[in-house]
Amino acid sequence: MKLWKRWTAILLLIVSFATMTGFDSIETASPSVILMEASTGTVIYEKEADSVLPPASITKIMTMLLIFDALEAGRIKLTDEVSVSEYAASMGGSQVFLEPFEKQTVETMIKCIAVASANDASVAMAEYVCGSEEEFVKKMNERAAGLGMKNTNFVNCNGLDVEGHVTTARDIAMMSRELITHHPEYEKYSMIWMENIIHNTAKGSSEFGLTNTNKLVRQYTHTTGLKTGSTSLAKYCVSATARNNGIDLIAVIMAAPDHQVRFKDAVALLNYGFGVSQLYTDENQDTLAPQLIAGAIESDIDIRYTGEFRFLAFEGENLASVTKEVRLQEKAKAPVKEGDVAGEAVYMLGGKEIGRVPIVYAESMEKAGYFDYLKKAAGHILL
Repeated sequence: MKLWKRWTAILLLIVSFATMTGFDSIETASPSVILMEASTGTVIYEKEADSVLPPASITKIMTMLLIFDALEAGRIKLTDEVSVSEYAASMGGSQVFLEPFEKQTVETMIKCIAVASANDASVAMAEYVCGSEEEFVKKMNERAAGLGMKNTNFVNCNGLDVEGHVTTARDIAMMSRELITHHPEYEKYSMIWMENIIHNTAKGSSEFGLTNTNKLVRQYTHTTGLKTGSTSLAKYCVSATARNNGIDLIAVIMAAPDHQVRFKDAVALLNYGFGVSQLYTDENQDTLAPQLIAGAIESDIDIRYTGEFRFLAFEGENLASVTKEVRLQEKAKAPVKEGDVAGEAVYMLGGKEIGRVPIVYAESMEKAGYFDYLKKAAGHILL
């Protein structure tokens, strides 16, 4: 009887582990996939996520990231007009048939890339942002390295098959996360289903229809974007983003045998993620008492959290039992600078630490000098 109970307990542990990690709990036909929660970067499920593969047009996620970085920095504006070079107009594959010397606004180019996966628009924007596609690709690789994309090498900005142009499902999830968390305005472009643009060329004006290559925009309720890709070498890929109950997920599918499988696998991953995940959020809006500073001109200084805390939990975890402990330095001495660490908020669940948020000084404070002490003493005497 005791042996039966022991084996039952072991079986329950195995089932619990499978639920928590996604182990043997979902099937995908595609050879390389990953499912990530965007706000925390938590990987919920993965299969051969570090296999180095050609990414096709999923490449354009990095292209869009650099474009939105440039917009944020003020180097370009949505209303800027971009002149199409002969080289950009010569791109094959997926395109919107831009003609040499044709002009389109940056915003129109973004729509062409995000909706129609236009190779010609991608190169035109690369040249506009950095002067040449070569320099733009250099920046793409620098940005990738900064994100920790260890298995990525970009050779072009559009994803056309070329030797050495490779990445992984994990790296794609990382750059997708960077785009949707730091440039959420991209969502409105990647969620366009159909829209027309106007070609104004020497031949006159003509209308051209854009149709989204990401069919999940119409087929999956929780979809928020992001990007598809397909070539003969890469086969069928997608980085699909979705939101439900405040949880943002990224499902990356690489080398699917056909377009139906890539979308089916993406939906299966997203449904699984929403089913097993729950998100704990502490916006850290509570007021922190000023901290005493020894040897300063003033006796205390304001402190603040550096941001909110987010933790992705799984089935069976009771988020109501999460606790937060504020730990501050016991003896703080001047001088201190704004942004210096004053302590941290430590979060616990089930007796285990699940994360920390730094607490910093909200202002700078210099060390008190001799004359400062004299002035303070004189003030007390006058009182």
